[in-house]
Amino acid sequence: MTSAGKLALLASLYLAQGMPYGFFSQFLPAMLREQGVSLEGVGLASLLALPWALKFAWAPLVDRHGLDRFGRRRSWIVPLQILTVVTLLALSQVEPTVDLQALVIGVLALNFLASTQDIATDGLAVTILAPAERGLGNGVQVAAYRLGMILCGGVLLILYPWLGWARVCQCMAGAIALTTLPIAAFRGEPRPGQGERPGLLAFTEFFRRPGVGSWLAAIAAFKLGEAFGVGMLRPFFIDLGLGLADIGWLTGTAGFFASLIGAMVGGAFVASYGRYRCLFVFAAVQALAVASYAIPAAGWRDGWVLYALCTFEHFSSGMATAALFTMMMDAARPQTAGTDYTIQASVVVLATGLGSALSGFSAAEFGYATHFLLAAVLCVIGVLPAVQHYGLVRRGETELANVA
Repeated sequence: MTSAGKLALLASLYLAQGMPYGFFSQFLPAMLREQGVSLEGVGLASLLALPWALKFAWAPLVDRHGLDRFGRRRSWIVPLQILTVVTLLALSQVEPTVDLQALVIGVLALNFLASTQDIATDGLAVTILAPAERGLGNGVQVAAYRLGMILCGGVLLILYPWLGWARVCQCMAGAIALTTLPIAAFRGEPRPGQGERPGLLAFTEFFRRPGVGSWLAAIAAFKLGEAFGVGMLRPFFIDLGLGLADIGWLTGTAGFFASLIGAMVGGAFVASYGRYRCLFVFAAVQALAVASYAIPAAGWRDGWVLYALCTFEHFSSGMATAALFTMMMDAARPQTAGTDYTIQASVVVLATGLGSALSGFSAAEFGYATHFLLAAVLCVIGVLPAVQHYGLVRRGETELANVA
């Protein structure tokens, strides 16, 4: 399969898993805040992402089981995406302002299905991408994932006043159904060789690898500060007086293009200039971007300022995420790719979930301006474990992400 074919296939898969997450992380917080839910409540709603944090528990099962004739990862991805379509169609019959319990169950189900699809997709990506293709491959991954988030976060916020809840869910279902077509037609997945089906020991074996503790600390800390800051971004926009459609235009235009470009630029720079060098530079840019939201919080709230800052933050986040995900892919062994990558991704989700859950308490206690500045400080502190891990790599004491 050509490199372009691999990238196109992975783009469709990461687009599919980005749509439910964008709906949950972008659409839902703005809608809840507009309906008068407290900042603390909006922050705690991020705990509905629990399946993304716990997916490591069933990752070895996804890695081990599957139909070789159909494709070990493909035999998971296709049914999971079909179930996602069915769940969205069921949610379209729910009235979210009345039946909150059904909404919570539905969102949890969507997150479970998308996170399990992510295990199989990450395993497929590590398997089919050569090391030289991973920088650009992760740029495409982040770009497609963010495109899905924007489509079902930003664009749906714009269309929600006209479409209503039922049509929003049905549009998501139709879009995910379309992204299922490329993987349904895919026939190039390599079959595992003798002894290459990992068992449950793959989970424990990962934690025995040299340097695993410092590496997991590095990836946990790297995105925590950003999540802590932007967890209150959409409630902040609501409290500035923006409507759901306004926020949709802001994130669905500036955020959309900036995150796509940032991810692709980040992936290209990683391939050309090295993983760690890019990780450290992108971390500094990310901290500055988060801090910049203190400007409108302090009173400078012109429309062009909001667009400029949103563009800057999404661009920097795309670059930083592409660099981090490339290094996480480097640390995954091909025969246990789904498990290894999922363990790392779960650590990132746990850290970002913690940051998002606490963000509401910080914004309520200190105000938005201080909250964003505090988040920027956490971004700077968060890169220190990566610096420490790089020192271990240079001394040859670890095999994880050992690519300078």
